[in-house]
Amino acid sequence: MSAQFISVHPDNPQNRFVKQICEILRKGGVAVLPTDSAYALCCMTEQKNAMERIARIRQVDKYHNFTLLCRNLSELSTYARVDNSVFRLLKNNTPGAYTFILPATKEVPRRLMNEKRKTIGLRVPENAILEAILEELDTPVMSCSLILPDSEDGSPESDPVSIMDKIGSVVDVIADGGILSPHPTTVVVFDDGVPSVVRNGAGDPSPFM
Repeated sequence: MSAQFISVHPDNPQNRFVKQICEILRKGGVAVLPTDSAYALCCMTEQKNAMERIARIRQVDKYHNFTLLCRNLSELSTYARVDNSVFRLLKNNTPGAYTFILPATKEVPRRLMNEKRKTIGLRVPENAILEAILEELDTPVMSCSLILPDSEDGSPESDPVSIMDKIGSVVDVIADGGILSPHPTTVVVFDDGVPSVVRNGAGDPSPFM
């Protein structure tokens, strides 16, 4: 059975389409959603089976860093331990094409964190479709970049029609937000409150250097 392919307006997402995508996610579906740096595989945080499906699509192990996609930083204290200076730095640079790796709180379920490092990845992306979906869901979603195992250069997928051809049979819905930038996010790790850029990507690394 093929995924639903829903073309959503990139600037003014149609409410009926947003609700349709959210309903699939709430029922345990795996969604391909647009971000501010290519497409991502997404599911609800409590859906263990959906996370396992995503891991199989990506062919990654249980130690792979999943990332929480958030509307804003209001959920931050639930999932990550940050001091005031780190919070200010994040607030000044979100939304944007960054992935922040932060110490996880005790409330974070084990499957949502990197078990080896006890960290959680967090993003506040700048994409109107994704923002509308997160607003409707009223909760963060788990995600990882849509980089297919046979990708020659390791770039994330950026063309929704191509994504439908490649994995339309193994996901439940693809939100078509047009062809996006294929660049990955800039990854910033916070260790004892000190940021270090471990991957240069679409986000300007200078505020964290």
